[in-house]
Amino acid sequence: MSAGRSIADLSVDLADRAESFCRQYFPEGRKQGIYWQIGDTSGAKGQSLAIRLHAQGGRKAGSWQDFATGQYGDLIDLLQERLGSVTLKETLREARSFLGEAPYPAVPRVTKTREQPDAASSKRIARARKLFAAGKPVLGTLAAIYLQGRGITRLGPALRYHPRVFLRHGTDDADPPQRAPALLAKVTDNRGQITGCARVYLDPSTGGLAPIESPKRILGQLHGHAIRFWSGPPRSDLIVGEGLENTLSVGTVLPEFDLASCLTASHLGLFIPPPGIQRIWIARDNDKAGRNASMRLRNQLKSLGIACGELVSHLGDFNDDLRAFGGDALRRSLLEAMKAQGLEIEDG
Repeated sequence: MSAGRSIADLSVDLADRAESFCRQYFPEGRKQGIYWQIGDTSGAKGQSLAIRLHAQGGRKAGSWQDFATGQYGDLIDLLQERLGSVTLKETLREARSFLGEAPYPAVPRVTKTREQPDAASSKRIARARKLFAAGKPVLGTLAAIYLQGRGITRLGPALRYHPRVFLRHGTDDADPPQRAPALLAKVTDNRGQITGCARVYLDPSTGGLAPIESPKRILGQLHGHAIRFWSGPPRSDLIVGEGLENTLSVGTVLPEFDLASCLTASHLGLFIPPPGIQRIWIARDNDKAGRNASMRLRNQLKSLGIACGELVSHLGDFNDDLRAFGGDALRRSLLEAMKAQGLEIEDG
C-alpha cells in the first residue's frame, strides 16, 4: 500500500482489522457480540464506549461512540484520542505502522502531552468546567454519605456534589438522558486549570453507587492530569493513586501527605508530576493493571530524576484494606512500607 493513500483509505483498512486494533490499543476492553467495549478513549475498563467490530445493518465496522460524552468517529479519530493528542501526522504514522505499511516505531505515549486541545477536546473541557462549577460542597450531601460509608473522611475543594447530572444508563440506551445525583471531582493540570470532571453516580436509596452500567465516568481530558488534594505549593513528597476512593482511603489515614488521583491504572502510568516534587509514592491496586501502570510511571520518574516508592494494597485496593482492617492498621502498614523504602518520619 503506497504512502499516498488517503486518510479514508487508512480508516477502511483499520476497520478491516478492527478487532486486532482493539486488542492492541485497548487491551483493558472486552468483546461483547459485534462490539468492543471500553470505559473511555484512554482505554480504561468500562462499557460506556462501544467500537463496532463488524459491519451490520448499513453501519460500518470501526465506527464508535462514547455514550458518556457523546463523542463518536472512526478508528483514526479513536487512535488520536488514545495516543494523547499527538498530531494528525503522527497518528497516521502510527496507523500505518499498525497496518505494516512502513517500519515506523510506535509513538512514545509518555512523552506526548497536549498543550493546546483541539476543538472537540476544548468543548468537552468547557462542559467539564461548567458541570463542576454547578456543584456544591459535599458536606451534608449524598456524596458525603457515600464517602463516609466507605470509611473515607479526606475531602476537599476538589470534590463537589450535584443532585441532577445528565445520565445515560448504558450503551444500548436509546432514550433521552435522565438526571441523577453524582459526586463530582475536578481534574486539573499542573497549572491548576480544570481539564476534566469525574462523575460518580449515586443511589439515593442506598447511599452507594447507582445500580447502572459504568456508574463512574469521566468528562474532559485526563491524560497526564489528576484530581489533586492539597492547598498551596505541593510538598516534596506526593502520593499518586489510581481510583478516587482508593486514593482518598490512603489520604484518610495519611492526612499529612498531598494526594493525586489519576482515576484509572492507564492514567496512573501517564501522570505528569508537578514541578518541585522530590519523591512520589505510587499507591497502586494489587493487580496486573496496577503493577504495569506503576512500572510505567516509575520509568518516567527515573528519567526525570524523581525518587519513587511503591505502596501496594493487601486486598484488591486500598478502600478494601481500609474497610477490612481499619484506619489505624492501614496507617501502620503504609508507614512501615514507606520507612522500608527510605522515608524518615515519626508516626506520632
